Amino acid sequence: MQITEVKIQLKDDNDKRLKAYAVVTFDDVFVVRNVKIIEGKQGLFIAMPSRRVRVSCPKCGARNDVTNKYCGQCGSPMPPQPEKTPEQIQAEHKDLAHPIKQDFRKYMQKEILAAYEKAREAKGGQTT
Repeated sequence: MQITEVKIQLKDDNDKRLKAYAVVTFDDVFVVRNVKIIEGKQGLFIAMPSRRVRVSCPKCGARNDVTNKYCGQCGSPMPPQPEKTPEQIQAEHKDLAHPIKQDFRKYMQKEILAAYEKAREAKGGQTT
């Protein structure tokens, strides 16, 4: 499987860790949107699209984000969540799509970050 196109949407706020979003096309037939480009302690990396884990309201059964204090459907208090470690906070999100093999993840990251650098250079070269 080959990446046939990468589109980058740069974020305007340079003070934040989230630098851009990428839309990645594979073999001209499959698209993954909302791949995040993030500035970490060891440099840039990609984060796959994800969604928050949801839990059921004990009163009405409606699904709510795990961090909600009150049910969005009935307004009942949700069970309190204990203080969380960074690993537990990260576990509140589940990837919607992700590479299974490390080699493919490295390939994706290399291609996406190269497109990101190209987009940054193109933006820096523009006059406003």
